[in-house]
Amino acid sequence: MDVDRDRDPAGRARNARPRDALGRPLPRGAVGEERAPEGVLRAPDQALAEAQQLLVTGRPFHAHEVLEDAWKQAPDSERQLWRGLAQLAVGLTHVARGNDRGAATLLERGAGNIEGYADAPPHGIDVAGLVAWARELAASPPSSRDAAALAPRLRAG
Repeated sequence: MDVDRDRDPAGRARNARPRDALGRPLPRGAVGEERAPEGVLRAPDQALAEAQQLLVTGRPFHAHEVLEDAWKQAPDSERQLWRGLAQLAVGLTHVARGNDRGAATLLERGAGNIEGYADAPPHGIDVAGLVAWARELAASPPSSRDAAALAPRLRAG
């Protein structure tokens, strides 16, 4: 076992290094962005509200962590939805980092995972709008890399 690797109490690898707003690791001892705590049980409304706030403040990587927790605890019928939402947040992270190829892959994958929910979107999620947003962003990388300006609305209205 690598003794220099950060581990949680169960022995699973966890990277405790500070991160910037786009989730890139910073040197140990640097001051980074506050991270969303992992493994938090949130009601769907709370997860969506937290993720939306992180998106509009230019922190899509951190929004992905919130959405990933929701995916891991979602009922089977909603797992693909939450997985897709997390992938959209990571796709936006890649856009902001300038990785257009990785962004397009994740945005398309996320759109594919959520589009099956468009006829009856749970929790007020704007599935159709998110699919259109993701596919447009994947097809035509923006000149701006401002994650906050590019952030989608997760819910309709």
